[in-house]
Amino acid sequence: MPHAPLLTLDVARALERARAAGAATCEASLDLGRSRAVVALAAEAWSWNGSQYPYPGKLRDRTIYHFDGQDWEPAARYAGSLIKLVPTPWGPPTFEIDGIKMLPTAKESPLEDARRKVALVQPRGRTVLDTCGGLGYFAACCLEAGVARIVSFEKNESVLWLRTLNPWSPDPDGAEAGGRLELNHGDVSQAIAGLPDASFDALLHDPPRFGIAGELYSQEFYGQLARVLRRGGRLFHYTGSPNRLTSGRDVPREVARRLDKAGFRAEPALDGVLAVRR
Repeated sequence: MPHAPLLTLDVARALERARAAGAATCEASLDLGRSRAVVALAAEAWSWNGSQYPYPGKLRDRTIYHFDGQDWEPAARYAGSLIKLVPTPWGPPTFEIDGIKMLPTAKESPLEDARRKVALVQPRGRTVLDTCGGLGYFAACCLEAGVARIVSFEKNESVLWLRTLNPWSPDPDGAEAGGRLELNHGDVSQAIAGLPDASFDALLHDPPRFGIAGELYSQEFYGQLARVLRRGGRLFHYTGSPNRLTSGRDVPREVARRLDKAGFRAEPALDGVLAVRR
């Protein structure tokens, strides 16, 4: 089934320009660039896929809007932190927590960035643990690459809600997933203790920054990652390079040393660390 329509400032302006020019229809993307649709225009509302929608009022840039049944509302929630879906020039959106961007988007699509990282763990035909699911781009790329099964955890309920709005997030019940994606609402730092030994062929670990989720960088957690990964299995751990310019701190090297101690052979790769279970 198609997603409900989403609007950005650019799309809303295109609809309004077409209406002002007297056009009966306008072609636009209502799913953040996944496809193009023909929208029927009238004076007070526009129609798509058998439903009618009002023209939005004033919209903000860097914001994605969804229709709540009465009006266009930002794809955002506040539950201790403001969590917001944010458009990108590439189509697939990123998201922010209190204004901090959670995915790299400066040079390429966050989906393409995920694709390069996923390729490092060679998921085809394998069982993969995705520790911090986010918008699901690691999972989407694993499915695309032919993963046998991927088990994903996401702690934040608001992020899971954003996934239901985002047409680029994989649907665990959708045909493309084919039953291969298990999405769990849970804290992987606690849930991992219940996972069997050597039950995964590869791991993808994309935690929030250390200041937010230090437990996901701990020696204890890395020991759990080693326990659930079979020998020879691969791990990609996103770290970024926080504080490198201000303090000279080398987080990827620090993480690599901890992973070595936990039972991996680890070295920096891309914007993180690639490790192999010894």
